[in-house]
Amino acid sequence: MSVLIYVESNGSEIKKSSLDAVSYGAQVALKAGGTATVVAIGNIPADQLTALGNFGAAKVLQVTGDSFNQNAPLPTAAAVIQAAKQIGAKVIVLPKSTLVDSFVAKVASQLKAGIVTNVTELPDTGNGFQVKRSIFTGKAFATVAINTDVKVITLAKNAYQGTETGGTATIEALSVSLSDTDTKTKITNVEKMSGELLLTEAEIVVSGGRGFKGPENWGILLDLAKALGAATGCSKPVSDMDWRPHHEHVGQTGVKVAPNLYIAVGISGAIQHLAGVNSSKCIVVINKDPEAPFFKAADYGIVGDLFEVLPKLTEAAKLLK
Repeated sequence: MSVLIYVESNGSEIKKSSLDAVSYGAQVALKAGGTATVVAIGNIPADQLTALGNFGAAKVLQVTGDSFNQNAPLPTAAAVIQAAKQIGAKVIVLPKSTLVDSFVAKVASQLKAGIVTNVTELPDTGNGFQVKRSIFTGKAFATVAINTDVKVITLAKNAYQGTETGGTATIEALSVSLSDTDTKTKITNVEKMSGELLLTEAEIVVSGGRGFKGPENWGILLDLAKALGAATGCSKPVSDMDWRPHHEHVGQTGVKVAPNLYIAVGISGAIQHLAGVNSSKCIVVINKDPEAPFFKAADYGIVGDLFEVLPKLTEAAKLLK
């Protein structure tokens, strides 16, 4: 069985979620006695592409050209579709991302494939092809059978950790033909945050709420985040009051995150916030109110004044480094 994995980059570096997807796809191919091939879009450095062999990829099909330099959905979909057809892929694995969400349905439609999103585990092939997926914003799981000849999977963030196995991948150029429809829309401007870890890619996220009493006290949270190498987030009330920028709002109506570690400081734990973080592997809550609802969802909790607890955690994190 041939498996195709799409990898996404930030323009110069392959994202961690894509490395996890490569490792996942390689294991799917190994179970089926097939090979894992990667399709990479844009001018990603050759050393990063060959290094994908370290995660189980045998070959990388690289697609370059002016139409592929902006991570636009339609050209990217065309590249994935044509790569899948060229190698006769029976399983296509993609990492969970905003870009993938925008084009994965087109890929499945064009390949006449069954599609399952937010997959959390390797497929069970003992009786057909079944995958486990996260549903209801991480509150439950469903097992889904894919009965089509070609299968499309998007891997939930941090659901499967990439493992290095050794080896290098070969690189081949892939020529992709685009229709007029594929090039009708163009990205005219992109504004990127600088000097910050992206919430959706971070393995550790530290978020603050109204317990900080004002934006002037946010420095102690930033100090902890820096010591941990974490991204920073906030609750909806904090962003609504302009204490923090809106792109840091974590929750059902903001950014949904699934880090390995989520630390909630001074956040009571409204259901809307929990819906955006309950896919986190470990949740730590710091709040002076022992009755705060967030403690019911926490793996670990600290009942205490955040202005006393955070500086001590920061110092401990620095010592561990």
